[in-house]
Amino acid sequence: MRIIEGGVTAPIGFEAAGIEAGIKYKNRKDMAIIYSQAPCVAAGTFTRNVVKAAPVQWDRRLVEQSSFVQAVIVNTGIANAGTGSEGLRCCEETAEEAGRLLGLPKDAVLVGSTGVIGPLLPMDRIRAGVAALVQAKAHTPEAGTNAAKAIMTTDTVHKEFAVQTEIGGVTVTIGAISKGSGMIHPNMGTMLSYVCTDAVISKETLTALVKADVEDTFNMISVDGDTSTNDTLLVLANGMAGNPEILPGTPECEAFRQALHLVNETQAKRLAGDGEGATALVECVVCGADTKSNARILARSVISSSLNKAAVFGHDANWGRILCALGYSGADFDPEHMEISYEGAGKSILLYKDGLGTDYDEAEATEILSQPEVRILADMKMGSETATAWGCDLTYDYVKINGDYRT
Repeated sequence: MRIIEGGVTAPIGFEAAGIEAGIKYKNRKDMAIIYSQAPCVAAGTFTRNVVKAAPVQWDRRLVEQSSFVQAVIVNTGIANAGTGSEGLRCCEETAEEAGRLLGLPKDAVLVGSTGVIGPLLPMDRIRAGVAALVQAKAHTPEAGTNAAKAIMTTDTVHKEFAVQTEIGGVTVTIGAISKGSGMIHPNMGTMLSYVCTDAVISKETLTALVKADVEDTFNMISVDGDTSTNDTLLVLANGMAGNPEILPGTPECEAFRQALHLVNETQAKRLAGDGEGATALVECVVCGADTKSNARILARSVISSSLNKAAVFGHDANWGRILCALGYSGADFDPEHMEISYEGAGKSILLYKDGLGTDYDEAEATEILSQPEVRILADMKMGSETATAWGCDLTYDYVKINGDYRT
């Protein structure tokens, strides 16, 4: 497995584009297309928020029922959520227009939206944007980067990643673009993440791999505790690499799983580290847990704690906030028989052991907490299970960004 340059256009047969359509913003790209030269099998996970945006409803139906998909149209600025039947009509109209220009049925076109909840999409600008995207799409790395930039909202950096692995002597590529900075507390997948691969793999095998992997990647991040109405992870496979079909339980399937995991984990960490106003990526590793489920619950509780996030921002080694978050997680453990440490800058410092705080050096702890990446290690001393979650610090800028996000 090797990391390569690029994103969704890295696999064979995938094209992309990002253009300025004037949906909400001025002087920035706000619509994207991902297009495959061959039909794709698709797998996906979506928000478990009861309030589901129209694109989520549209895409979930297509992933479950459509015989193939071949294109994705995404807009930023307006989420098309809380829009009822009119929102679904906008999805259908967008898919129909893209299908007409690409020579595809509407049920082969997925759609995505992100932005403010409530307003309807300006369909005149959407239709014009679709036409411009179809004209601009290309297989170049630059086209993939433009698509990655076009799906950003409050993101400070675009997020794309690609890897290659060998399947039956054939090179298979997986590439992704993602967006997310705020309203991040997934319970299924992520904000918006699109993964493309040229692997030959069945829909059933791909779906099983995606649903399993999301539990240890996108489901293990949190920025602010808010699960979006639009969270979507889509994985498209067009089979153009020509490898022997990836079958469950084989070494080839394991190789593909590892590559997919690297893509998803990398993108998930980038989302967490680019949280609105964030200055640090916070990683919590829970080891020695009795079950995998409890390890995940404990790790997510720590990185979701606003008090702990604020302490990291203030470079304050307040380990009591970590202990508290572990305690209210819902997982059972013995606080008199466990350890909490900080790691960073090539150093490790033990803060808490077997019911008592240690005589650690505050200056050394502050130095660790001042790094752009901070690791919290909680050893539960109950078993052998481990889980990792990612979040970020909570800063003054988070409130500034969200205090006037709509107006």
